[in-house]
Amino acid sequence: MDAFLQTTIAGIPLAFLWTAILIELTPGPNMSYLAVLSLAEGRRAGLAAVAGVALGLLIIGVVAALGLAAAISQSPALYQILRWAGVAYLVWLAYDIWTNEEQNAQPDGSPDTGLLLYFARGLITNLLNPKAAIFYVAVLPPFIDPDRPILPQTLALSVAYVAVATTIHLAIVTLAAEARKNLQNQMSLMKLRRALAVSVLMIAVWLIWSTRHAAH
Repeated sequence: MDAFLQTTIAGIPLAFLWTAILIELTPGPNMSYLAVLSLAEGRRAGLAAVAGVALGLLIIGVVAALGLAAAISQSPALYQILRWAGVAYLVWLAYDIWTNEEQNAQPDGSPDTGLLLYFARGLITNLLNPKAAIFYVAVLPPFIDPDRPILPQTLALSVAYVAVATTIHLAIVTLAAEARKNLQNQMSLMKLRRALAVSVLMIAVWLIWSTRHAAH
């Protein structure tokens, strides 16, 4: 066990990478959103959202490395602002998806100006998720060597986590996009978009429930 904990890959503890993989393989809001989005709108939409999610996670990781995430975890007022802003955005996003079904009526392979929208949604959803910041504060410290410079280690671990998460997210999008090939009729796609809207709304409810204790 000691050898496992001390083993590193490119300077990143193997135990941390394994922890990140297990966390990302646990069903959560990003996994659900990317899967249903790729089923409903196709591979390109899913990849755009993955890029947004990755950038959001990376930004939060850098913020955590600079110590601001710890301030969020210690400030009830700031935490509540982020928490309810995230919930409000997800509720609006669910409504927008449900009522606006014509924005992506083009085939999966055609030019799509809505890709930036999916990128922005993935980015904003993660930036407004206080649990993401708390993850960096709670999970990273045990893997940091106090005898070495803290900032470079935190940044390296943050980048490694984003790499793991993005790899898994890409796999989810690929599998969902392949499954979409059997769902090309408009009725099925409409139902999938409605399912996407409901799933986003459920993520908002999940965020309220899962952050209720930390909010006190």
